[in-house]
Amino acid sequence: MSEIWRVNTRTQELKREPVPETWRRLGGRGLIARIMVDEVDAKCDPLGPDNKLIFTPGLLVGHMLSSTDRISVGGKSPLTGGIKESNAGGRTGYHMAFMGIHALILEDQPQEEGFWILHLSLNGAKWEKADELTGLGVYAVAPKLLEKYGDKVAIALIGPGGEMRMKSAGIQNIDKDKIPARIAARGGLGAVMGSKGLKAIVFDHAGGQKPPIVDGEAFKIAQKDYTKAVMEHPQSITYRDYGTAAMTQLTQRFAAIPVRNFSRGTFDEVEKIGGESLREFTLTRGKPSDPSHACMAGCTIKCSNVFGGEDGKVIVSPLEYETIGLMGSNLDIDSLDSIGRLNWHVNDLGLDSIEVGAALGVAAEAGLMKWGSEEDALKLIDEIRKGTELGRTLGDGALATGKKYNIERVPVVKGQAMSAYEPRSIKGTGLTYATTPQGADHTAGLTIRAKVDHLDPNAQREVSLNAQLNMAGYDTLGACIFAGFGYAATPDGVVKRLLKARYGWDDLPDNILQELGRQTIKLEREFNRRAGFTAKDDRLPEWMTKEPIPETGHVFDVSEDVIDRMFDGIE
Repeated sequence: MSEIWRVNTRTQELKREPVPETWRRLGGRGLIARIMVDEVDAKCDPLGPDNKLIFTPGLLVGHMLSSTDRISVGGKSPLTGGIKESNAGGRTGYHMAFMGIHALILEDQPQEEGFWILHLSLNGAKWEKADELTGLGVYAVAPKLLEKYGDKVAIALIGPGGEMRMKSAGIQNIDKDKIPARIAARGGLGAVMGSKGLKAIVFDHAGGQKPPIVDGEAFKIAQKDYTKAVMEHPQSITYRDYGTAAMTQLTQRFAAIPVRNFSRGTFDEVEKIGGESLREFTLTRGKPSDPSHACMAGCTIKCSNVFGGEDGKVIVSPLEYETIGLMGSNLDIDSLDSIGRLNWHVNDLGLDSIEVGAALGVAAEAGLMKWGSEEDALKLIDEIRKGTELGRTLGDGALATGKKYNIERVPVVKGQAMSAYEPRSIKGTGLTYATTPQGADHTAGLTIRAKVDHLDPNAQREVSLNAQLNMAGYDTLGACIFAGFGYAATPDGVVKRLLKARYGWDDLPDNILQELGRQTIKLEREFNRRAGFTAKDDRLPEWMTKEPIPETGHVFDVSEDVIDRMFDGIE
């Protein structure tokens, strides 16, 4: 039976507790929201002892359902000041499920400086000083931990950015190839982990068991139906061939790719940084480059990649569309090799490439780097690594950089940088940015594939709401955003069938996915309300409502009335 593992980071005590009844039917993002509302003072200092850092696998994690073994990490965000959930692939969620950990809750704060390694196994918790690892990047730390604890473990760790409590710091997880590149990136949760004095958490699932299934035959049939739908879906095939970089040409077509700090929506050299070029490079350069790579064992989509250089050495893995947009076109950089090198350094620091890319765009507008210069961008990233005043400002994200240098064009909502989708061109996603409790995050409800006029401000509420409810549901299941193609295409309510077979729940509604999403968003909005958020926080930057995208002449003009009524009927 699964349990709550509660760790006090001041006393270094572990308590294993039964799962409260109101937490049993939640996992991932939904469970984080429930725990935060139940246990955390919403007005607490995000980097203080009263905040909690929560790791929880989704409800369907542990069974190698394709693209459904993700880990959710959450707490109060030092970047937004509100609730935050960030999820990632890799091994962590799967190992936690085998250990019977329904949620790991890290509490309090050490009274002394320094960092620790927390080793969790079925035998309990062990603590070891991380003095030799302090200050090192994640690519140096992960091999040392694997050598010490064995290569069968899962690891979640922070880089120097998290140690310095930078607000763009994420939490890296090793993947099936033992590379620490699966980052729960958004919202500064790596800074929260740093505030708890933790450099790394090692999950050793030796002796653990696959989570029990009440009706194995029904689960097997539902899994087969879902897997078939995933593998045959045309979007899965596209992502298998081109990865998330397939989005580059699509956003270009809609004038929605960020260029020069969101001042334009099309990029003249887009062909050089798109999915076709990325695939060509990975194929012609040969191994270890790989255009189709799984970030989780058992994934059939394989949208990830290994991007190598002409010298036969890996530049970075993976190179994703969001990074291509924010650290490529947004900085006027048109070389995948350059973007990949920047990506590696940001990963090594344990930072969110979206937030850092946006901060560098603001810095370029402030005259701190030349547009299109990899060299200048690397110099600024080196400032972050050194922890200089400039580096700490950049490491705290786009909003901090804009305030420091008095720049108006700062692409953030609730303090968090926008993903690589221009909201004046894809207005449904702009509505998601404005209203999601998570800050400007495309994974909270991307609408670019919705069958709607993306420029019509009056046609966006339904598509954004539907996308937000679905994604909050998927995040609660532990499913990747791309798993949604398969779940949506599977007949006869496969989510309900899987949950019923897994847990024996007979009373699930037919719309269980959106019901999970509704519960989750309701709880998140309640936490943010307690934290002091009001309707005024559900707004895009004023400049985006006045400054048109040159290609279309459009501003973001979804009415405040629509924004304020976004969640009418679900609360």
